[in-house]
Amino acid sequence: MKRSMGVAMLAMIIMALVMVHPSEAISCGDLANMLRPCLGYLQKGGSASSACCAGARRVQGATRSKADRRTACFCAKGAAGQLKVRPDAAQSLPGKCGIKTGIPINPNVDCNNIP
Repeated sequence: MKRSMGVAMLAMIIMALVMVHPSEAISCGDLANMLRPCLGYLQKGGSASSACCAGARRVQGATRSKADRRTACFCAKGAAGQLKVRPDAAQSLPGKCGIKTGIPINPNVDCNNIP
């Protein structure tokens, strides 16, 4: 009985800590993992897979704050050149997946000005 009460108390403390500390901002690694299924589409065009669109929707949900949108912008700009992403494919991805994004998909965008 004591052991189960200890486990319950530990669970309550962990829940309280999670509620008190907001989650960390999104990272380039987080974004890369979410968009990994899109790499083929972003490099070659064609059609976006359902896994790619699911990842794009996760990015949309994870970039609600201005700081997260700016981070995503900087990450995308940095990765696009290294991964040889086609700008036309990147720009068309939200439309192919039926989402809207607050992040301009343009290699010349100033990420510091994203609202």
